[in-house]
Amino acid sequence: MRSRIIMSMLAGATLLASTLLGAAAAPAGAAAPAGAAAPAGAAAPAGATQSADVPAEFGTDWHDPLTAAPPVGRPHSRSCQVTLAEAQFRDFTPYRGRYTPPAGCGERWSKVVLRLDGKVKGRQYDRLGYLHVGGVEVLRTSTPEPSPDGISWSVEKDVTRYSDTFRRAQDVEMLIGNVVDATYTGVIDVQATLTFFTGAPAERTPDRVLTLTDGRTLTTPRNSERVLAEVYATGSGGGCEEFWYLTVPDAAPYSCKASGGPYREVQVSVDGQLAGIAAPFPTVWTGGWSNPFLWYVLPAPRAFDVTPITYDLTPFAGLLNDGRPHRVEVSVAGVPEGQAGWSTPVNVLVWQDAGKAQVTGKLTEHRVGDLTNSSVHTPGSEHRLDTRGGHRLTVAGYLDTSHGRVTTTVDRVLANTSVHRWNDDETVDGLDATWNDDETVTVDGRGPARTAHTHRTYTMDGTITIGADDRLRTVLTLGDRAAVDETRGGRRTAWSRLDDTYSGDAAFTLNVPREQRHAVGTSRERYRLYGSEGCWDRTLTTRQGVLVEDRRAC
Repeated sequence: MRSRIIMSMLAGATLLASTLLGAAAAPAGAAAPAGAAAPAGAAAPAGATQSADVPAEFGTDWHDPLTAAPPVGRPHSRSCQVTLAEAQFRDFTPYRGRYTPPAGCGERWSKVVLRLDGKVKGRQYDRLGYLHVGGVEVLRTSTPEPSPDGISWSVEKDVTRYSDTFRRAQDVEMLIGNVVDATYTGVIDVQATLTFFTGAPAERTPDRVLTLTDGRTLTTPRNSERVLAEVYATGSGGGCEEFWYLTVPDAAPYSCKASGGPYREVQVSVDGQLAGIAAPFPTVWTGGWSNPFLWYVLPAPRAFDVTPITYDLTPFAGLLNDGRPHRVEVSVAGVPEGQAGWSTPVNVLVWQDAGKAQVTGKLTEHRVGDLTNSSVHTPGSEHRLDTRGGHRLTVAGYLDTSHGRVTTTVDRVLANTSVHRWNDDETVDGLDATWNDDETVTVDGRGPARTAHTHRTYTMDGTITIGADDRLRTVLTLGDRAAVDETRGGRRTAWSRLDDTYSGDAAFTLNVPREQRHAVGTSRERYRLYGSEGCWDRTLTTRQGVLVEDRRAC
């Protein structure tokens, strides 16, 4: 029997697949939308708690969506604003327009801030969207579910690294695929703007921002001295792949199958040679975990602003700099052969050596460890799947630049453990999972060696239950953590620690009209970021869609 839990979750996956693949599919079941972000904006004073009347259950309206993440910092300099797009999305027709650089702020900017403002009312579900400028993906986002009275929200993002793209007139394309009919009435109304701040950026921005020709071909400048690839990887376009972390091997009795189990790894190859590996972030759209009441106000980490995976391809620059096109491909290990389900658009950021017309070099080390992936099913009245997976890749290469020979070494180690428990009819379904992604990049040459070590940890611990009275309850905690340490000549020069934790507990009655669901729910997010550049600590708590706490500790 296919569980009502999975059927509800798959409804949201169908909607996201529709946006990515361009097919207009109507949602089914009780899935809810993916959330979109509001900036920190008008935060309460430090230590403040909101005073609000909390109803006994959810009503017909709730607080506008927001997150505890810090706002994008803005320099105290002259600024210019450009509108990228203004659109109302009713179907799967992309918005197409034209971008013109700002006339009054020069061609070098200390910061460029993208802002997306949206509003929607009525009834609508989760919709995934993208924004391209000159073919470069500058934002991947998702939308919140509206109240009947309507909501508004906003997303802000630092896009200074795409300055090369913004220096020239460009085509603009934006799509938030949507279905509007007699049942799903919410028209998604958005405006996207860029604000440019004059002055020199704090760090050197890429000289070129490239995309892949035909989705797989890259030609870099012949004097490239640093090459990074960004992959906006989302498992959201093919049914169960939206919930890849819950899939089980074919032999186990569960609704979402994958022959190798739930281990996933996003890989980048250059001319067929493995060049980068990464753990995908387990994004939960607000149709996830079968419970819209978890996400009406506070979405899961990264659901508003999908963070791209970054791969340092500099060890391959000696190969790429020959002036010829090269094949760059992205694949997701663990996805069953022939099955769709992932979107992986790529941007390539290139820094050039102004002192040489061509920079030559060589790949000197390429060590690929064995990819381990074990999923063991233990049957019983409670089924259990224990998964362990991991991989290691080390690559190194040198470049003979105008300032001497520079060697870059990239070492990346992945690990995933999870325990998935469920009963025969899947009315109890739980997961406790951890993903680790450790990356060390060492640059040796032109002075003392520089090393950047990043330790990323993603966690998911939750259970869905459906009682005999058709009462569905979801209890879930999500974690997004990162520790970054930078050294030069063995001495630490910069460091940071991130801990973004979401927790929620919500329940409602299935298979009844909305007014009879008697829904209740509490959600909480605490976002802490501290280190050599300062501190941010903000906590938000909601009950029945009412913001009851907005507290700062820094």
